[in-house]
Amino acid sequence: MSEAKTRHFFAGGNTSLGFFSYYGNIIAQEEADKIFILKGGPGVGKSTFIKRIGEKALEKGYDVEYFHCSSDPDSLDGIQIPARKVALIDGTAPHIVDPKTPGAVDEILNFGDFWNEGGIRAHKDEIISTNKEISSVFARSYAYLKAAAAIYESSSAIYSGAVHSAMENELTATLLSSLFGGFAGAAENGKQRSLFASALTPDGACNYLDSLLAGYQVYEFTGGLGTGEHRVLEKIKLAALERGCDIEAFYCALSPYKIDHLLIPALQAAFITSNPYHSAKAIKHRTIDMREYLKPETQTRYEEDLSQNYEEFDRCISLALATMKRAKILHDYLEALYIPNIRFEEIDLFFEKTMRRIL
Repeated sequence: MSEAKTRHFFAGGNTSLGFFSYYGNIIAQEEADKIFILKGGPGVGKSTFIKRIGEKALEKGYDVEYFHCSSDPDSLDGIQIPARKVALIDGTAPHIVDPKTPGAVDEILNFGDFWNEGGIRAHKDEIISTNKEISSVFARSYAYLKAAAAIYESSSAIYSGAVHSAMENELTATLLSSLFGGFAGAAENGKQRSLFASALTPDGACNYLDSLLAGYQVYEFTGGLGTGEHRVLEKIKLAALERGCDIEAFYCALSPYKIDHLLIPALQAAFITSNPYHSAKAIKHRTIDMREYLKPETQTRYEEDLSQNYEEFDRCISLALATMKRAKILHDYLEALYIPNIRFEEIDLFFEKTMRRIL
């Protein structure tokens, strides 16, 4: 069997809109044989359980998709084993996932079966107060991200007024022609899978772009804060879907409805946005600097405003990340209250049973 491959994503993110979930795109209900939804408190071993399943699947030669936690990228919120049409997903807050077709597809794995309730209840007041503090800290972090998004929109508005529309349209037309020149219309539109390739985390801005680009011809967009790469990406996305191509669309970690990256597997073509917060080491087929499609006089006129916006944007992002780090420390404390009260030997037996069911 050929060497198994891994891909890495985020299914949820800490955004200017609060916690934002694309968990429904880990695997579609119609395509899944089984979706295991893990329920339980912090520190009960859900992430380790998911990681062990992924490692065992890789040993058996199966490709695995890993979905990292935006509040702790070293932890996992889920995996998918495409060849087995199986996914395991952490369904606890803030990314609450519940069965949609229980029994037919979804099944809950209750990790509350493996804890000593008396030991946990002894820390009831600490657990409640720590949970409240975590929620309060994240609320402040989201406020900083909301401020950063407002600054981004300010710069975006300046750049929008500076666009050479004819030049940008010509760029888009050239790209579409090179990609889809031989494509006729399709009987059915392609399918879109929406996820995050990057996230704002307590460890800083993290991205897994390079794990997604192997074998792809990579087009890179560069520019400034709000120079409009997403406009071109949206047009390419729609053209691919209209021609029956399935696509993977990766959205902005700050503004989760703004597309940052696009993969078209049927064409082995990838379009990525590079900036100080996310970039890829992959070899680029072509780099497109969106500043070349802006009117120089407008950029010169607003140079001071744009520079100030970038400084304030970066400051708000830094404050948000620092605040998330405080939330992570509190969450680690919460886990420490649970861990001594978990019967991990029973989880080991449950792991073996679940592994046999999957493989």
